[in-house]
Parts: sequence; structure tokens; C-alpha cells
Amino acid sequence: MQAGSAFATLGAQSIDMPQAPMPRSQNTLSMTYAKRLLAGAARHGVSLAELFEANGLDPARLDDPEGRLEGGELILLIKAVMRQTRDEFIGLLATDTRSKPGTFSMMAHAVINCPNLGKAIQRSTAFYGLFQTPVKTRFEVVDNEGRLYFDINESSTYSDTIHEVMVFLSVRFWSWLVGRRLDPLVLEFAFEAPQSAGDFQRLFSCPVNYGMDDNVIRFPASWLNLPLAQTPLSLSRFLKDSVALIIGGRARPVGVAEQIRSMLSKEYGNQFPELADVCARLNLTPQTLRRRLKDENTSYQVIKDQMREEAARFYLAKPMLSIDEISLMMGFSEASAFHRAFKKWTGMTPVACRRQLLGTTEP
Repeated sequence: MQAGSAFATLGAQSIDMPQAPMPRSQNTLSMTYAKRLLAGAARHGVSLAELFEANGLDPARLDDPEGRLEGGELILLIKAVMRQTRDEFIGLLATDTRSKPGTFSMMAHAVINCPNLGKAIQRSTAFYGLFQTPVKTRFEVVDNEGRLYFDINESSTYSDTIHEVMVFLSVRFWSWLVGRRLDPLVLEFAFEAPQSAGDFQRLFSCPVNYGMDDNVIRFPASWLNLPLAQTPLSLSRFLKDSVALIIGGRARPVGVAEQIRSMLSKEYGNQFPELADVCARLNLTPQTLRRRLKDENTSYQVIKDQMREEAARFYLAKPMLSIDEISLMMGFSEASAFHRAFKKWTGMTPVACRRQLLGTTEP
């Protein structure tokens, strides 16, 4: 039995970062959410009306309850706020503590030579731990899940916005590092859903849950073994305009492993092709393909198993789908075969995984 048509859907969401993360097809963001993101400007002496006017935008748009910002306009305004506040937290923290411009760049240089995403996450967490900021992070692996926690050790009117921004930037930076879009299993926030929660939720294909115990990104532990597709040279290009590239960038498959993942996601149905067929598509001999995959710390079998697991976890996070339905979507004719395969991949049953993903006791 092979994981099947699930990958056609999942692949469209996991291979390419969209050209713009803004919700809706026209690359726009509601003015309500934009005001939350840009509120730090006022704390540093510039009203949003002044900010708009200084950047060639009509301040009257701020009063339109149905108003929206284009992605390019948002990028322009965020850059302006960062210059004004000299703060990579865009002035949203309640104290005078800032993340000076260049801090993110230093972190990126610190992680770019890591062998895989797991090491990069660990190193970035350790890096920010060296600075005295109210924002603390913690990383752990639990039950085949990677989890990155965020906590702000102060009371701030904008702490909810900061948590959302940090989650978004983290996932987008990871996606750039590995050369393909990554969608977490679940995003959880320890605050109630804000008025503009829908704008944030539409940036991701996974569940976004509010009113939880922690602020945390939960993702497949298999991500930790993904090799970094970027180099110091590509990092240099990236850092020239990292704000625009993270908010509106596009990551293309890089390396043999990601080429294979992209091909399988887009072109194959109910079963994976044989290795010889993959070799023919890539114009490589089996020996060369195995060697190049080994150089990327993976193999064809590992790629297939990771894709099966990611697809299964993606659908298990959808409460409207029954286990039997997911089993059929994954290409298994019997649910028992899916149960055995899933436990082999993850060490837990599909029911146990669903309970964990949804935070419930119901199967």
C-alpha cells in the first residue's frame, strides 16, 4: 500500500512558498490587522496617518472599515517602522528593550552552515538566548513532534501581535532555509483569538488554535533532518531585502531531495515510482542518485516515508475527516494497514496522534 492522492493536495501546500503570504487572492491584508502590526510607530512618536502620508499612502484609508493593504504597501510600511524605531520587533514591546537592526542577520549567519533544520533551530534559539530581551524561546522534541515555544516576560498591549509575528517569521525563515514551503502541524496561542484572527489563520494551511496553554509551533520531527538548501552566498542575497523576501518571497526546490519531493507531490497518484523511474526523470544513474541523496543525509526510502507521515499528520489535524476516510485518502484499502504503517513511521497510532494534534480526548 502506498500513500496516494493525498500528496497531490499536500504537495501544492508544502513545496513552494507563495509569492505573497497575504490573505485572499489579491495579495491584501485587512486594515484592522495592518493597524495591529504597525502600532509600534505611534509608541515612537509617529501616528499611523503620518506614517501613511510619509510613504505616499492616503491616510484616509485608515478609516475605511473594509480597507485593505497591498502586500507591497505593507512591506514598505514595515521597513519604515523598523527604520524609525531601530527595532526588529517594530516597536511593539512595552519596554525600551529592542532587537537592534542586524540581530537577525547575525543569527542567520550563525545558522547557515548547520547540516540540517534541527541544528539550525537549536542554534538560533541559543543565539537569541544570549541577549537580554523579554522574548524567550524554548525548543524540544516530544512524541515525534518538534515544538518551539515563545513567551514574552512582560505585560504588553501588543504581546499577542508579537507572538503571531514571531511564529510567522520563524516558519517563513525555516522554509527559506530548506528551499520549500513548510506548513506546521498546529499553531497554538495562549491568548484568545483577536478580532483579526482570520487574517493570520489564512497564512497557514494548518489549524491555528487560540486559548491554549502555550504559544508554540508544533511540526513533524522529520523536519529536523531536512538539509539546508541555502549557502552563505544565497544568504548574502537574501539579507539584502529579507523583509520583502520573507513576507512576499518564493522558495524553489533546491537539491536532489527537494526535486524528488516536488516531482512526487505534483505528478504521482496512488503509488510512488520505482527508483529507476526517478533516475530517468532526473537523468541520473541509480548510483549517482543514491550518492547525491547520501550527501544530503537522506535516501529515497526516507523521502517516501517522510512524505507519507507528513500527509497523514496533515489530514489527522482535520477533525472533519474520519480515520477510515484518511486511510482511503492515503491509498490504503484497509484502515488496519494504515494503522500499522502509521505506527511504524511515528511510534504512535493515528488515534493517539489526532488526540495530540487537536488537544482532545476524542478519537
